[in-house]
Amino acid sequence: MIPKEKFRKDLNLTVLVDSSSQELAIHSPDLNRPGMQFCGFYEHFAWERPQIIGIVEMAYLVQQEPQERISVLKSYFSYALPCVIICRSLTPPPELLSLAKAADIPVFQTDIVTSRFTALAIQYITHELAPVETRHGTLLDVYGVGVLLSGKSGVGKSEAALELIKRGHMLVADDAVRIRKVSEDRLIGSCPPSIHNLMEIRGIGLIDIQAMFGVSAVTPSKAIDLVLELEVWDPAKMYDRIGLEEETTEILGVPLVRQTVPVRPGRNLAIIIEVAARNYSLKRMGYHAALELRKRIAQAEPENIKEQEEKENDQDWT
Repeated sequence: MIPKEKFRKDLNLTVLVDSSSQELAIHSPDLNRPGMQFCGFYEHFAWERPQIIGIVEMAYLVQQEPQERISVLKSYFSYALPCVIICRSLTPPPELLSLAKAADIPVFQTDIVTSRFTALAIQYITHELAPVETRHGTLLDVYGVGVLLSGKSGVGKSEAALELIKRGHMLVADDAVRIRKVSEDRLIGSCPPSIHNLMEIRGIGLIDIQAMFGVSAVTPSKAIDLVLELEVWDPAKMYDRIGLEEETTEILGVPLVRQTVPVRPGRNLAIIIEVAARNYSLKRMGYHAALELRKRIAQAEPENIKEQEEKENDQDWT
């Protein structure tokens, strides 16, 4: 369900026929162009989708005789359509408007051409219907990589983010990150409107990052690529020193690369996070430093064996 007024405003639509409902019963980002329905074919009719009328469908309606057109539209509006959108600012026949009003189905109009509006509407509806979750953490854009800093409160996420912002990286959200699943393998993080551009620094309070560092220090949203779990250094715990095996964590069913970063006095978290982001980018491009090390060791082993055999042979001769 999408609020009707929000749908109208976000897609910049003009209302031709209003309805009593405050929400549109849209449950899928797919759209339907009713050309076949105007010809009388209703098998597999996707009536539950928003209906898009372009120049072809409108031309067909206009060329019909009034009585024939009324018959076609009566059948069409007998379904509980979520809404009808007329593209190219086309003028609909009066029968379409009167029958839509009788059926309490909203009719909108846009001046955008049909193909372009279809692409915009699919993208918009996909975003609006995507599953959403809010998580505690800090999201930044570091060298183009969406880095989500997670960990217990007070571990130093905001302080590390502040240092990264000073180094030219961008803040998306601090403390609370709104995560939206826009596809099966893609998560987009953004900031709740109430705390937009704000960051809490213990001992100082709230600061406005955009007002303090400029518009280039913030970005409204970012795809999440990497999760860095900050935790207080535990001397008894063995931390990964090579990085051959990658851990993953799931958010909204999407697996993400996860790395644990121990925090203790003297460690420069900002540099470590920058290196983690760069290393992630290198892995995406096909270069994995730990695998490269293992490859070098494997190549060196036969040479070591050969050298050992030669030494043993020399000893035998002597």
